[in-house]
Amino acid sequence: MKKNILFVILCTITTLLTAQVKYETYRSIKLDQNRDIKVQLPRNYEKNEKKTYPVILVLDGDHLFEPVAGNVDYFSYWEDMPESIVVGIIQKKTREEDCRYELASHLPTEKGADFFEFIGQELMPYINETYRTAELKIIVGHDYTANFINYFLFKDNPIFQGYINLSPELAPPMKERIENVLTSARSDLWYYLATATNDAENIKKDLIKLDEKLSQIENPELNYFFDNFDESSHYTLVGRAIPKALEAFFKMYRPISKKTYKEEILPLETSFYDYLVDIYSTTEKLYGIKRQIRINDFIAISTAIEKNERWEELESLGKLAIKEHPETMLGYYYLGLGYEQLGEPKKAMRAYENGFQLAEIAFLTKDYMLDKVQKIKDDFGF
Repeated sequence: MKKNILFVILCTITTLLTAQVKYETYRSIKLDQNRDIKVQLPRNYEKNEKKTYPVILVLDGDHLFEPVAGNVDYFSYWEDMPESIVVGIIQKKTREEDCRYELASHLPTEKGADFFEFIGQELMPYINETYRTAELKIIVGHDYTANFINYFLFKDNPIFQGYINLSPELAPPMKERIENVLTSARSDLWYYLATATNDAENIKKDLIKLDEKLSQIENPELNYFFDNFDESSHYTLVGRAIPKALEAFFKMYRPISKKTYKEEILPLETSFYDYLVDIYSTTEKLYGIKRQIRINDFIAISTAIEKNERWEELESLGKLAIKEHPETMLGYYYLGLGYEQLGEPKKAMRAYENGFQLAEIAFLTKDYMLDKVQKIKDDFGF
């Protein structure tokens, strides 16, 4: 067990070494004091000058920033989530005052109200102005700070669309308020809640009761997730919950898996091509990020087309591949294969010849494309 924990720590440290972590001091007018923040930029932030990135704001940045930033860097490296900017607020000496709420209304008061305005009116605008940010914003908190992040839900136009609540110590009326907001949400909203069998007893009971209500909400705009980790404590659940939350939030972003291919794609009676286009248009709408269609996703869809012998779909797929990856022979291969199977050898030969001049990719080589051309010539005497 100790070896496994050490391995996770080493992996986190390694990923942080490859990403760009900056330490900044921000002078807050609202708080009338300097606040220290940490900012992790994606690995290729400087090279991709036109690319924008989601922002993940981490409260309790003293201890939460590194596990969140490490997981974000690792997941994005494998394209299981978009590269993102991670911002951590240092609160070691101020968290109690930062998250203070009034005992009658249970809303932020005094320094808590100032801290709320600091995030919404100063810090997040500063991040948006300083870095290339996308529309999607996520906020993370643990126990006391996890209660605080929910106050942003109550704004008419919330600046955060995703909320990662790690064992939140909720104010008395917060459960009802959360249920009401999630029920009536009119735009895409991600909400993650985590507790554990060895969590503080009062927190665990509250969250299990809250989950019973939230899991019954029928709102197509809501993406709700809950975990009750076996044998974890109030503190150790954090290491398990962060990757689970990121996996859940970005399920639609991940590459087509073998399971998805077998269970969802192969049995499709509708267009495979439309399925691929819909995945990427949906993720663009959900996450506000336009991205290039992955080679592996093209291959998964083309394999399903071949297995079901829907050769007419290869023309549309080929044209899309040429648009997405114009430097490779992939699109022309799909055009050639489709024309060949539909009995149009001249069109097929021209497509293969055009592809021969481009870069090799995946299973496609120049020799393979040349063999396809030669076979058509031999068979039809061209």
